[in-house]
Amino acid sequence: MHWELSDEQNLYAESLREWLTASADPTQLRAWLDAGDYRTFDDALTENGWAGVGFDEAVGGQGGNLLEMALTSRELGRAAAPSARWLARAVADAALMREPKLARAALEGGELTVLAVRCDRIPSTGSALPMSNGLVNGQIPCVLAADEADRFLVPVTHSEGGTGLAVVERDGGNVHVHPRTLLDRSRSAGDVVFDAAPASPIELDDDAEVVLTALAGRAAALVAADALGAAERMLDMTVDYSMQRKQFGRPIGAFQAVKHAAAQMLVTVESCYSIALFAAASAQEGAPEAVLHAAAAKAQVTQHSAELADAALTVHGAIGYTWEYDLQLFYKRAKLDRILFGAPAAWNEQIAARLPIVPAAS
Repeated sequence: MHWELSDEQNLYAESLREWLTASADPTQLRAWLDAGDYRTFDDALTENGWAGVGFDEAVGGQGGNLLEMALTSRELGRAAAPSARWLARAVADAALMREPKLARAALEGGELTVLAVRCDRIPSTGSALPMSNGLVNGQIPCVLAADEADRFLVPVTHSEGGTGLAVVERDGGNVHVHPRTLLDRSRSAGDVVFDAAPASPIELDDDAEVVLTALAGRAAALVAADALGAAERMLDMTVDYSMQRKQFGRPIGAFQAVKHAAAQMLVTVESCYSIALFAAASAQEGAPEAVLHAAAAKAQVTQHSAELADAALTVHGAIGYTWEYDLQLFYKRAKLDRILFGAPAAWNEQIAARLPIVPAAS
């Protein structure tokens, strides 16, 4: 099945791509990454209205839903743009429906609320921190955009029993963030330590585990879309390079081995396109198997995009390993997407756990 976007969705994606081409060209992108500057791009994304697409208009968004967010994520991946702030905001947004002031502050004021979970694991309450007398204690390693956060949305276990979510202000005292260095410089992460930090519980409509499962599915769909964008860009770069690079007086794209590699990359991109966008649409519509679709997208798209990155590097040869050549930006992007919010093996375990061992009787 080939997923078809509407004319409006195609127009949105094309317009965002044009804006990113003009505003986040490789020279500007490298300047941001060299300086560790993630805020300048995010501010520009917000000021031009792109950051609000997919977010509810009631909290300052531009409207739309998860599929529009996936289209944004795809284009951000295709540009290797600094997107940790955007992704952290998009993941946490679904949990902030009871806290519209925080959601509005993120979209209109640039304040960032980050879900405090390990970004190399599937979000769950399994690592919730203890909360007693309104104070949270413990450490959460490798939190996406932690060094950019104004506040944290923390999974907690209450002293009287049960789990929930609580908001901890970064400047409220006793919160320490230790930035991590990632191979992919277009995203950021850090270790967060709460030392009796004051926290405010959020009233949830569902159990915290249900909420985090929904957030995990959202994260899976958006990361899969990001990996799709990076894969598309690497395919384009590989085809262009194979037409320019010559061996024995002929473009290397004329050789059968390179043709096969490029063809396999195209098959990967086409299949990943439908899988990633279908998963986002499924979650948007609240389909009964939306969690399975998101899990399959995260496992399949990010795994195959990481493999495509290896194939692109092989076709490019020595130049693909150089710092000055842009392929390394997308190679690293795809490799991080593979493990961001859970490696493929972990998501495949989720799929196996949710599928019935014996088919239902007809």
